[in-house]
Amino acid sequence: MSAQIPVTPSAESIAEAARAAKKGKGLPPVHKWNPPFCGDLDMRIARDGTWFYLGTPIGRFELVKLFSSILRKDGDDYFLVTPVEKVGITVDDAPFVAVDFEAEGEGRDQVLTFVTHVGDHAVAGPEHPIRVVRDPETGEPSPYVLVRDRLEALIDRKSFYRLVERGAREEVDGELWFGLWSSGEFFPVIPAAELPEG
Repeated sequence: MSAQIPVTPSAESIAEAARAAKKGKGLPPVHKWNPPFCGDLDMRIARDGTWFYLGTPIGRFELVKLFSSILRKDGDDYFLVTPVEKVGITVDDAPFVAVDFEAEGEGRDQVLTFVTHVGDHAVAGPEHPIRVVRDPETGEPSPYVLVRDRLEALIDRKSFYRLVERGAREEVDGELWFGLWSSGEFFPVIPAAELPEG
């Protein structure tokens, strides 16, 4: 009996399997699929949300949207998952970029709804928290919102500046923070003491 020769999956075969698995309008149930790991694919998502395959940007939005629908994070690693195969990909920062948001209400009644570069929507709140990571050297904030099942979107700079205009000061664990309200939840962004005066 001869040993099976492993076949390296291609972006095309993954896309085909993803199309076949996609039923209806919702996202495929990637969390329920447990296919064999088939190796790493030369696919990368840059910090600005651009998807690359074999070093070349993927120019077709429909294809990027399809791939983003079968993305899963296991541990610290990212995979494209179909019912028949699972391949590793590289993500430079977050797999999505929040390119805009809508705000309804004000203060504690505010609701922030983010939209990503691939058309996903996430209403910030207990299910979709906002978090901010500060660069240890520059102090520059990188804000994120959880889009779905451990997959975050980096909130782009223009949206973050708009968010700051909607911020408020609240006490968290005895410290005054500047942050954002959404869906009844307060998300600390920066200690109020670090804000410029005025």
